[in-house]
Amino acid sequence: MTAAEPATLDDAATAAYAHLFQGLAAPTRLVLLQHLASGEHRVRDLVEHIGFAQSTVSKHLAFLLECRLVAVRPDGRSSWYSLAEPVLLGSLIASAEALLDATGTRRVLCSHLRHPVAAAPDVTAAPVAAAPGTGEG
Repeated sequence: MTAAEPATLDDAATAAYAHLFQGLAAPTRLVLLQHLASGEHRVRDLVEHIGFAQSTVSKHLAFLLECRLVAVRPDGRSSWYSLAEPVLLGSLIASAEALLDATGTRRVLCSHLRHPVAAAPDVTAAPVAAAPGTGEG
């Protein structure tokens, strides 16, 4: 018998998955995603709804853009943020809830994150910028 060969790990895939899960790892980013699940918001709207500083909201939106979890739509001097892939994110959140439940932690994020409002077609088709501004004017 031969010993099983060790699995070959794909470093690029591992880094991509880690970056995606980093996007979901911060409570502030989860709060932003929950708000964006109800539809497009500007930074100023999110600041008013959540009560975080504009710099905090902008910093976390920039990371979510980098992870490609959110999309941005410029509109004059404003920028509107939305979920980049609302259906897929909803599926991921539902899977996470099932995993938490199976491991003894029964927690559910807001229901509209599991069933988010679909983004406008021009938002999801647009390329994602790597380093957005605050969108405030």
